[in-house]
Amino acid sequence: MRCPGFVLEVCSSVSRLSTSSSGVINKKVVIEEKLEEALTPTELEVEDVSYQHAGHSGVERGATETHFNVKVVSESFEGSSLVKRHRLVYEVLKDELQTGGVHALSLITKTPREVSAGKS
Repeated sequence: MRCPGFVLEVCSSVSRLSTSSSGVINKKVVIEEKLEEALTPTELEVEDVSYQHAGHSGVERGATETHFNVKVVSESFEGSSLVKRHRLVYEVLKDELQTGGVHALSLITKTPREVSAGKS
């Protein structure tokens, strides 16, 4: 399902949840699936960089999958400012950010046209 424009029906029904052997939900997979469903990206990269932030304030002791680098290339961003693009991603991932243990996202949000033009 593609969420039209910036009116989101938060795509909270994730088709499959990858779990570890201990039954813990893999947040990286959930992030990928929600962004795929909501934004139909032409390119999506989600990198877990939590290991770089172990022990920092704001991260619970023993917490994992807390920090992610996310690159999304999507037609959904066409005509939108950087702030609106980031707000859209935050809206799609609001459950993970508010109660799901994700502490920080580093976002790159582009349109296919910007990528093909080599715009950084």
